[in-house]
Amino acid sequence: MHRIDVGLVIDLEPVNPADVPVTAAGALKSYKLAAKAISRLQSLPSGNLSLLCDVLVREVSELTGYDRVMAYKFHEDEHGEVISECRRSDLEPYLGLHYPATDIPQASRFLFMKNKVRMICDCSAVPVKIIQDDSLAQPLSLCGSTLRAPHGCHAQYMANMGSIASLVMSVTINEDEEEDGDTGNDQQPKGRKLWGLVVCHHTSPRFVPFPLRYACEFLLQVFGIQLNKEVELAAQAKERHILRTQTLLCDMLLRDAPVGIFTQSPNVMDLVKCDGAALYYQNQLWMLGSTPSEAEIKSIVAWLQENHDGSTGLSTDSLVEAGYPGAAALREVVCGMASIKISSKGFIFWFRAHTAKEIKWGGAKHEAVDADENGRKMHPRSSFKAFLEVVKWRSVAWEDVEMDAIHSLQLILRGSLQDEDANRNNVRTIVKAPSEDTKKIQGLLELRTVTDEMVRLIETAIAPILAVDIAGNINGWNNKAAELTGLPVMEAIGRPLVDIVVSDSVEVVKQILDSALQGIEEQNLEIKLKTFNEQECNGPVILMVNSCCSRDLSDKVVGVCFVAQDLTGQKMIMDKYTRIQGDYVAIVKNPSELIPPIFMINDLGSCLEWNEAMQKITGMKREDAIDKLLIGEVFTLHDYGCRVKDHATLTKLSILMNTVISGQDPGKLLFGFFDTDGKYVESLLTANKRTNAEGKITGALCFLHVASPELQHALQVQKMSEQAATNSFKELTYIRQELRNPLNGMQFTHSLLEPSELTEEQKRLVASNVLCQDQLKKILHDTDLESIEQCYMEMNTVEFKLEEALNTVLMQGMSLGKEKRISIERDWPVEVSCMYLYGDNLRLQQVLADYLACTLQFTQPAEGPIVLQVIPKKENIGSGMQIAHLEFSSQILWILSHQSRSRSYMSPSSIWLLCSLKQ
Repeated sequence: MHRIDVGLVIDLEPVNPADVPVTAAGALKSYKLAAKAISRLQSLPSGNLSLLCDVLVREVSELTGYDRVMAYKFHEDEHGEVISECRRSDLEPYLGLHYPATDIPQASRFLFMKNKVRMICDCSAVPVKIIQDDSLAQPLSLCGSTLRAPHGCHAQYMANMGSIASLVMSVTINEDEEEDGDTGNDQQPKGRKLWGLVVCHHTSPRFVPFPLRYACEFLLQVFGIQLNKEVELAAQAKERHILRTQTLLCDMLLRDAPVGIFTQSPNVMDLVKCDGAALYYQNQLWMLGSTPSEAEIKSIVAWLQENHDGSTGLSTDSLVEAGYPGAAALREVVCGMASIKISSKGFIFWFRAHTAKEIKWGGAKHEAVDADENGRKMHPRSSFKAFLEVVKWRSVAWEDVEMDAIHSLQLILRGSLQDEDANRNNVRTIVKAPSEDTKKIQGLLELRTVTDEMVRLIETAIAPILAVDIAGNINGWNNKAAELTGLPVMEAIGRPLVDIVVSDSVEVVKQILDSALQGIEEQNLEIKLKTFNEQECNGPVILMVNSCCSRDLSDKVVGVCFVAQDLTGQKMIMDKYTRIQGDYVAIVKNPSELIPPIFMINDLGSCLEWNEAMQKITGMKREDAIDKLLIGEVFTLHDYGCRVKDHATLTKLSILMNTVISGQDPGKLLFGFFDTDGKYVESLLTANKRTNAEGKITGALCFLHVASPELQHALQVQKMSEQAATNSFKELTYIRQELRNPLNGMQFTHSLLEPSELTEEQKRLVASNVLCQDQLKKILHDTDLESIEQCYMEMNTVEFKLEEALNTVLMQGMSLGKEKRISIERDWPVEVSCMYLYGDNLRLQQVLADYLACTLQFTQPAEGPIVLQVIPKKENIGSGMQIAHLEFSSQILWILSHQSRSRSYMSPSSIWLLCSLKQ
């Protein structure tokens, strides 16, 4: 169900309860369906995105049963790539294929952000038409419906690739902070972006029920969390690599600028991923890797000076689109370029080749034969070829972090190099021999550059850093400090530090400032800062700080810098742990009868805790149990400790403890033992793992659940009732067995009468006698008392004459009628006398005989005769069968002599019978 402009859209789909339960616990059931797959994903080592995707597609394939499952990733330029695949062995592989961004347009990507799952059961099925209310001005939008019919071109695309059914699920991850502020799209969900898709295809129609789809969606949510971690780790690793390379390059530049970063190792090609690099400085060239020729590079320099003279550099993934006139000639060597200007006529270039060189086919190339009406290919292979035609003019895009590294290098170089235009006539070598004044100026320029870079690093550091002058006023406040406290930089600068420190930390801050003025630096001191604005409700920020003295050129202390570590979260956890620890001690040591028996073991199986309730139930003192092995010394097969019944019980206890300590789910065990007085105790043992602050398993915490005296009494009563029922069943079995022998004798006597010549009346009586015997025999064979109590009886279907069954019922009531002086009469039409039915005549006799006996039992003597009335009704089913509806009722006729007429009263109940009627 989802909302659109004019109301709610409800999708209804068939449910097969045999597939997956769809009760209120459906969501929990879905989580259980994906539990194993989620566990496998979470157990994978970090740093291997390929393995993570391989496991995902394999798990989705096992869950859904599709012939092909692919992980499809969107690149920065929005084109797609199949990075993982699980397929049926006879299907063509698509692994490694790239597809242009137009294959999945922006509108479809927007829908995938809103509607995470899209299923097509049969692309060849005829769509169902939509009947729309005439009062609606616009056509209904079904874009949010999971089961909507596919567009015609998409259905054709699926058919061309041999796919009939599909299931597509979106994978979203957290957006970069830079992107969050630049999207400007209020409709797109905040903080998330579409990373890719999991695409399932099947060669025949396939329907996946909602609980299973929900399980897959939940699995992809977990995958998204794991993927976020991988993306963050990769970004951090790349940033660390760039920072290390920048540090080395800066060291080289101080010795030999700028040629050293080309002639030594590492070089500029280690700073960012590229195929080649070049330095154009003082009309000379230094080249590394795959680059254009010297003449082509000079042509690029001339083009940059003519068309981009006002900029400090240029970056592009396509020189063709950037407008360079010689790009076509360079296509086979380079397509992308990043350049920076390091002097008025000096440049550094990084080059990248076109993307097509890095793409590999996932299988044999072949021509697609299907085309639409315009002759365009509609097949995954043809889409890949279209992509090749596009990217042969384009390289891999330059990432933001790479451009940041390039610009940082540019700032360092521009600050350290001389302007060769001012000394053009005197320059004969790459680096001019500087004079003393020049050395001082260069030293100051280098110091300024390093200072600027240091300020930038402090401002962007992930640790809170702040500084104060000798008067204690804040003169440094980085972004992290502002983020934690909610106090902006402009508001913090100039304020006394003690004003934003919590009162119990003021003395510590004053001590740090006094020591710093004396040249003493403090380490690992804890202070608390107040919070402001949106952070105020979160309470104070707890920091572990190291102080550094700030000195001027004359080595005089002019302030203090604090480099801090945020301990707020850790302190909150420790405080919570301390409270929990206190609660735990209060529970375990509490002698109250409400506290259950509790004991605890370490990872070696030794007993660490044995509470008061355990001492009462076992008779073993705490000091006798502590530091003893739970299995073998506390619970044992011998006469010391608490003895268990047999070795199997001890083995089950050992398995339970080892299972819990190994990190698996909490376990339960029906556990019995003898206390020190020899009394047998039955209990339910529950064990849970114990972990330390680092999450390492250190043992098990166990509870014994013992029934209360009231419950034990109830259980004893239940056992007695079960025993009485067993005894009654034995007695009933004995009676049945004893009745069978006389019944067999009666049946044998009847068999002797069969050859005799009998009158019609005698034959009728004998037939009734036989029916009574058969009825008794059937009753004796009813051994399932539980089914009888629940009114479930075994039924047969035979052909019988209704009148014979009714006569047998009347005969069974004659004896009781004579005893109570009540005559029994019958009242049914002639058609009942000749009616043949299909049904269970013996069960009919049993029910009607009980009904008649009950009527006789509650009728007073001499009240009048009892009339058994039968009212038949027929219903035709087809041309060869009829259903007979029979109503049986009993009536008592009271004879009123003074009026010379009779008056009848219906009994309180009637019996209805539905049988097949023989035509």
